[in-house]
Amino acid sequence: MGRIIAIANQKGGVGKTTTAVNLASSFAAMGKRVLLIDMDPQGNATSGIGVDKKKLPATVYQVLIGDEPVDRVVRETSVRDLDLLPANQALAGAEVELVGAIAREVRLRKALDTVRDRYEFIFIDCPPSLSLLTLNALTAADSVLLPLQCEYYAMEGLSQLMQTIKLIEANLNPGLKLEGILLTMFDARNNICHQVAEDVTQHFGWKVFESVITRNVRLSEAPSHGLPINIYDPQSRGAVGYEALAREILSRAAEQTAAPRIEA
Repeated sequence: MGRIIAIANQKGGVGKTTTAVNLASSFAAMGKRVLLIDMDPQGNATSGIGVDKKKLPATVYQVLIGDEPVDRVVRETSVRDLDLLPANQALAGAEVELVGAIAREVRLRKALDTVRDRYEFIFIDCPPSLSLLTLNALTAADSVLLPLQCEYYAMEGLSQLMQTIKLIEANLNPGLKLEGILLTMFDARNNICHQVAEDVTQHFGWKVFESVITRNVRLSEAPSHGLPINIYDPQSRGAVGYEALAREILSRAAEQTAAPRIEA
């Protein structure tokens, strides 16, 4: 049964979609069967993997409202062993349509139960808010990976997010665990980046991945070509960073059968 990892942070611009797309592609490059789920109405993960979000007959929106089963909406991508459950702006309507729905928080989890056995890893790209869409993702997930931009207010937002995740763990998904905290957009020339990395590591310890994603022009260029970084420029620092992260996740999984509970 595939492991479901939600990639979440209520703050935008921290590297959620970049991490979702490139981590999924890195696992696929290792021969793992992977499903990438776009839960953001902006559809950036969809376009970032080379799928035209304007020409989709159906998306995760139809799955959530019950109009289509997952297996009829999932599509292959140009990346071998990587499938996509796409999204576009229609997904924004799900927030309104599901307000009065029964078991609205578990729509995604129930849908994924029908295809989960086909994949080894399922990555969910969450929107930059603590919305019903994010709630569905975290309720469906086995663990959550938190990208953290190395900037001044990073710790403040992270603490708030950790408290929210604990509430979800307590009320909706008791099996939810912390996959880890990923430092993104790291610039070795910037003293603030070093200070944030030091503070986060001191506060959260082992929960912070050793792998760090540095600022990289090639990494920011790749989405405009509809390609993950390991295909667009496999020798770039971004490609090397996400491959290292994928291997670290596998290594952690081998060392422990389950990650410790999330702590505030």
